[in-house]
Amino acid sequence: MRRGTFRDDTVDYAAVGATQAPDLMHYPPERSIPAEESWRIGSGEARFRAAGEALLSWTAQRGAGLELSDVRPASGPMYSGVSFDAEGTPVAPSRTEAEQRFDADGTPYVSAGTTIRVDGRVKGLRADAELRVIFAVEEPRRIGFALGTVSDSVVSGEESFMLDWYDNDEVWFTVRAFDAPRAVLYRVLPGLTKRRRRELFTRYLRAISPLYTTPA
Repeated sequence: MRRGTFRDDTVDYAAVGATQAPDLMHYPPERSIPAEESWRIGSGEARFRAAGEALLSWTAQRGAGLELSDVRPASGPMYSGVSFDAEGTPVAPSRTEAEQRFDADGTPYVSAGTTIRVDGRVKGLRADAELRVIFAVEEPRRIGFALGTVSDSVVSGEESFMLDWYDNDEVWFTVRAFDAPRAVLYRVLPGLTKRRRRELFTRYLRAISPLYTTPA
């Protein structure tokens, strides 16, 4: 089991970890637009493990058409242990060393505290940003992480990507986010934020499960 949490003052929003709040859709952080989608992507341990490997090697981001660069794992020991309980309440983590893994191209896997640069466009809308991994979870039946904005994004906020392998053998992929418009155009036209988010969710899903069929 591996869990990690990283928190410092470099993210550009206050509600760190709020994508794990059970009432996110009803009570999002101030001035933020919440979003959540869940999809059944198959069943069984093999499906769960394959999807988890893809998720932790940035497949959702790459599959969304975003270019990753300057992937920088946290220096020194990072926080590891329980990050959030079942109700989404933060729990004090413990500090331990964690093994860093790399994909075939030498890019570090997701780990708490990693900072990445993404560049790209979503239906003509800018999707450039510097992001930080707020927490990472790798458990026997749950794998995922959250990304928070650091700078240079048209929105400020967080998105989480979680895979759950339930007792009925179904594997579900859930993406949650909250976006506070920063760019002037997005503040004037909040519909652009929703449009950008819907397209990103669709691309994330197709990257992790090209044959998805069952929306929640």
